[in-house]
Amino acid sequence: MENLNSLKNGVLRLPPGFRFYPTDEELLLQYLIKKALSSPLPAAVIPDADVCRFDPWDLPGDLERERYFFSTREAKYSNGRRSNRATGSGYWKATGIDRKIVSTKENRLIGFKKTLVFYTGKPPNGLRTDWVMHEYRLVGSSEAPPSSFNEGLELPNLNPNWVLCRIFLKKRSTRERDEKKKNNNCKPVFHQFLRTRNDTDLNLSPCSSSSGSSGVTEISVNNHQEQEETSSCSSYRKR
Repeated sequence: MENLNSLKNGVLRLPPGFRFYPTDEELLLQYLIKKALSSPLPAAVIPDADVCRFDPWDLPGDLERERYFFSTREAKYSNGRRSNRATGSGYWKATGIDRKIVSTKENRLIGFKKTLVFYTGKPPNGLRTDWVMHEYRLVGSSEAPPSSFNEGLELPNLNPNWVLCRIFLKKRSTRERDEKKKNNNCKPVFHQFLRTRNDTDLNLSPCSSSSGSSGVTEISVNNHQEQEETSSCSSYRKR
């Protein structure tokens, strides 16, 4: 089968109608393992890039789509295992626990998937963004647990420094946007309602009081007239 080359200047260019949506298992077995063994790839669709040398928006490819890169990890310290994930404008921070990836045919551990979120600024006061990276590594890498070597793949010529990265911009759901917009609009409307209601009560209260006082005054006047008429009648009868 002829090897498909769909990369142009480091950017994935697939024919119209084609999409690159591999599973986690396919990324490891069909691409990362072969890359680490320096074997031919099924298709030249994943470029090499040092993802931690660039900010996520500066990496090649369409920012609105998922982008895949082969990358090598750089140690943060010369005598340590932690990777250096600092970029020009921020850093990648791991979140959650690493997920084990098991082959469906042999039911064997073949690698791990680490989820990272990009923060702008410097730790620990960085600002979280919506950029997400899935970093795939094979069993046998320097960060894999020791028990993984026995239960997973055994590849003596494997280069453990290679990783495969999937980077994408997480889109907020329509529901989240609607709830945020609703929360922002509730407070002004609520205060306006209270202000309008208080103003209405203040405007109506004098009218209500005036109306009530005039009614009482009218009743008292009528009663006084009736008392005068009754007294005059009584006086006339006595005479």
